Amino acid sequence: MAFVNVIINMFTLLVVVVLGLWSGVGAEPQVPCYFIFGDSLVDNGNNNELNSLARADYLPYGIDFPAGPSGRFSNGKTTVDEIAALLGFDDYIPSYASASDDAILKGVNYASAAAGIREETGRQLGSRITFSGQVQNYQNTVSQVVNLLGTEDQASNYLNKCIYSIGLGSNDYLNNYFMPQFYDTGSQYTPEEYADDLIQSYTEQLRTLYSYGARKMVLFGIGQIGCSPNELAMRSPDGVTCVENINSANQIFNSKLKGVVDQFNNQLPDAKLIYINSYGIFQDIISNPTAYGFTNTNSGCCGVGRNNGQITCLPMQTPCDNRREYLFWDAFHPTEAGNVVVAQRAYNAQSPSDAYPTDISRLAQM
Repeated sequence: MAFVNVIINMFTLLVVVVLGLWSGVGAEPQVPCYFIFGDSLVDNGNNNELNSLARADYLPYGIDFPAGPSGRFSNGKTTVDEIAALLGFDDYIPSYASASDDAILKGVNYASAAAGIREETGRQLGSRITFSGQVQNYQNTVSQVVNLLGTEDQASNYLNKCIYSIGLGSNDYLNNYFMPQFYDTGSQYTPEEYADDLIQSYTEQLRTLYSYGARKMVLFGIGQIGCSPNELAMRSPDGVTCVENINSANQIFNSKLKGVVDQFNNQLPDAKLIYINSYGIFQDIISNPTAYGFTNTNSGCCGVGRNNGQITCLPMQTPCDNRREYLFWDAFHPTEAGNVVVAQRAYNAQSPSDAYPTDISRLAQM
């Protein structure tokens, strides 16, 4: 009798497992599409054909990515790759450079390495697609969506349900404000004035996105740039202490960006904006690395010079073996492991301060 009960229990468990697997097959994503605007943190190949120094289409970039080097500035997945998976997409969102036909209906990644909010940001690195350029490319996509769906109203109803991820501003500090050898903004503006200037331009682009159907927008704040291997290598006295004046300027910008969320949600019909506290998430990781499996938070897994932070990964350079234990992949960009932590906390807030006024998982349900 006991043997019969064991057989019945095993059969029941098998049925449950099979049904569970079957129910996951072909499951629809939580939103119809996911559009991405940003810089090298989320670029997935838009810079590959540009005349630019800001490219990552060579090994060791992509060493842990299934398709190898793709233009992603990481050893593997980026933050938005992980968020797309958490949203239920069964494949990566295509880059604008490669998206075609009805593939655009699940979203497009417009991000470009070295891009900034200001038009001149990153110019010393060559060609890049600025925030305004990315928004123009999105407008072109909307025209294609109208043609695919039939009418502007149908396109609008479709796009209203999608999620828009926007993360720019890092280069406006790294490759502009704190680079006096190429730019004079650092002497023209106080940190407060510069943040105001950036937010004004940023807001204009958000309004254009809104006028072209964007309602559910995720605004990613700037991370702790002053704690990146590059800034530790170039400006920190001991290679460990974060650079305070850079982090302070970033926090001023982030505070104002969070205010944009309230401004849009209160003033524009159906606007559903949220803010992701990237700065706070990185701060938490750096102050408590072992909780996330990291043993190194101040050096690049590959690179050149102090902290492996003076130059990004060289072609065919051999990176560190224990990549899962490094927060940073190169002088500026997180490893896949670091990106996954940020994505998971953005999608499902671990702390009340991670996302405001809610996280991406709840935004998807609105």
